[in-house]
Amino acid sequence: MKKIIFTLFIAFFGLVIRPNAQNLVVNPGLEEWITDTQPTGWTLYQGVVKESTTIHGGSFSAKHISASSTQKLQQEITGIQAGSDYTISYYYYDNDPAARTRIWSYWLSGTTTISADSAILRPNTYSTDIAEWQQFSAALTAPAGADGFRFEVRVYKQDGVFGGGVFYDDFTVSGDVTVKPEPTNYPTAFTATAEGMGVKLNWTDATGGQLPDSYVVMGSIVTSPPRGIPPVDGVPEANNLDIAINGYIAWNVAYSVETFTFGSLMAGQEYMFTIYPYTNSGATIDYKTDGTAPMVFITTADVTTLMYEPFDADLGVMTAHSITGSQVWAHYNFNNEDFARCSGYEGVSNVNEDWLVSPQVNFTNLQSASLSFRTAFNYTGDPLKLLVSTDYDGESEPTGFTWNDITSEASWSAGGWAWAQSGEVPLLGYGNPTLYIAFVYTSTTEASSTWELDDILIYGINGVGVHETTVENITVYPNPACTEIRFNLATDSQVTITDLMGRTLSENDFLTGNNKINISDLADGTYVLVVTSNDGQTSMSRFTKQ
Repeated sequence: MKKIIFTLFIAFFGLVIRPNAQNLVVNPGLEEWITDTQPTGWTLYQGVVKESTTIHGGSFSAKHISASSTQKLQQEITGIQAGSDYTISYYYYDNDPAARTRIWSYWLSGTTTISADSAILRPNTYSTDIAEWQQFSAALTAPAGADGFRFEVRVYKQDGVFGGGVFYDDFTVSGDVTVKPEPTNYPTAFTATAEGMGVKLNWTDATGGQLPDSYVVMGSIVTSPPRGIPPVDGVPEANNLDIAINGYIAWNVAYSVETFTFGSLMAGQEYMFTIYPYTNSGATIDYKTDGTAPMVFITTADVTTLMYEPFDADLGVMTAHSITGSQVWAHYNFNNEDFARCSGYEGVSNVNEDWLVSPQVNFTNLQSASLSFRTAFNYTGDPLKLLVSTDYDGESEPTGFTWNDITSEASWSAGGWAWAQSGEVPLLGYGNPTLYIAFVYTSTTEASSTWELDDILIYGINGVGVHETTVENITVYPNPACTEIRFNLATDSQVTITDLMGRTLSENDFLTGNNKINISDLADGTYVLVVTSNDGQTSMSRFTKQ
């Protein structure tokens, strides 16, 4: 790559920074890390490692290591107000001939990018080696329709050489924004339904004087007792589908959507889900956690896994068939993640047709069967296709057999390298208990997108999840309470009080009817009352000691 001199863009359009301006970036100084390669609050962190020597401020920065392809560090920021003025700023240090960097950011309307301010936010020039920290800073007005900002910086190889590093620190998206109070009410009618290997949650939007901007839905496996930790004001809960990271899963859903599905959960497990409305974002995020948040229990379906391919080391059980072109499906590792990848671009766009085919899957004697997977893609080109066949022989070139196109049955990535869950794709009903699935990539000389594929799961359903109970089944009063709480039991039950970390503080048997517990020895705070009846039904309620 020819060396290009980096131009530092500094644009001031009459912006006045007011004392109450808010920085909307989460973890702006890169002081918090989930792992040494995953900074807290950042949703894309390709080739990033924690750095403690070359820093601009605080104790840490991020080192961004160049590779054979572009590496990105990205955070999608909410709470932008169209027409308001913002300062976009960060510090970078580049003194390595094997790496170059630049900003590559967008205003957002929902998940759709807005092309405004392209010369400043997506410049055609790169950094150059300087043995000191430099600052990118621009003062911009959020365009019409903007409600978010994708803050992204990239690192590139230089003259074919990679493995070098640039450093980042102290990111800012700052403006004189309106800080709203916490939402007035919780949503209502919070329900759960087992769907395949996942759970679909539905609710009715909260009403009242202050409406939420969004909700965070949090879930955990029910232990004894269940674990429930509410979010904390000023600390946004990141989207997370890996329960091993924090001990719970979480997802942010915009106000008015009223539904979300957690896919690929553990089979035959009882989960507890809670929903919290909130206003604002970043350091000003304000969750409603007082009173009793809606809560629901659900047992996931009893399933039989027929095929699972995570592409941990290679293409696994999947077989690649190249019909046209020299570019093929291949295993790919990026930012410590493994997946299958296909791209028709190699210097220029090329004509390609490439199939990735499963082994034969047998659905005999199953009540139902489904497919799920994840996809991500970028650049302009043909969509990925999903096909099924009942007459393929498992060995030959697949184009000579009958294939049904079921692409429309799945949900797909919206682009920009954003991963998306497919949802549950039904696989029965093709007149044969055995079939093959195939993912088909195509490209042309005019356009060649890059598609990524991961976590292909095919499973059969042996049972149906049971909606156990909701928090409304037990009422605690008074709430808040000072010395005792009272409750009414419909049947003899075991009653447990836990703290929000799930630690048992008391456990006793109570009879049907009105009951009370002395809580004067409890410290001020929020607790959970867990009621388990003799027939195994569970209900819960939170109460506050003050």
